[in-house]
Amino acid sequence: MADVSVRPATGADVAEIARIQVETWRSAYRTVLPAPVLDGLSIDGAAQAWAAAVASPPSPRHHVLVALEQQWVVGFVALAPDEVEAEGSAVDEEIALGLTAAVGPLLVEPRWGRRGHGSRLLAAAVDTARADGLQRAIAWVPEADRTTQDFLASAGWEPDGVVRGLDTGVGELREVRLHVAIGADGG
Repeated sequence: MADVSVRPATGADVAEIARIQVETWRSAYRTVLPAPVLDGLSIDGAAQAWAAAVASPPSPRHHVLVALEQQWVVGFVALAPDEVEAEGSAVDEEIALGLTAAVGPLLVEPRWGRRGHGSRLLAAAVDTARADGLQRAIAWVPEADRTTQDFLASAGWEPDGVVRGLDTGVGELREVRLHVAIGADGG
């Protein structure tokens, strides 16, 4: 059995988190994100953002977790309370009440894939959000990213019908929102 685990990220993990994000997006999202967006990614730029997220999170309910295989960081997930304005659905009412976690990105470096790291990261993110008193989790996933949508669906997540468009600077990226109940009575 492989030596695998999930733990909170530390400053020592930041460079690897940034590398995993950039390399995984360039590999897995080459048909999802416009080429200029992928070409514009830099490990240094990502590392600056992740350093702040790990060292100085905006609240105690903001987390970055890493998946390990032996001593290697092989993936990560970020989660935080969702802060979107309510839009009229039951999910949005829970968001407005501060009871919803936003999960993502959740990335595992492709060469470490199919070993359960994504499932462990997702389970740890849900457990962490539940420990923070959150009742529901959402994830925004590119509409064209069927792999992530199918992965989340296999864990009980469902689309809630909300779609948004993000301006990438070279076109719009459409994302769908998936959700799952995680409270003591729902998940």
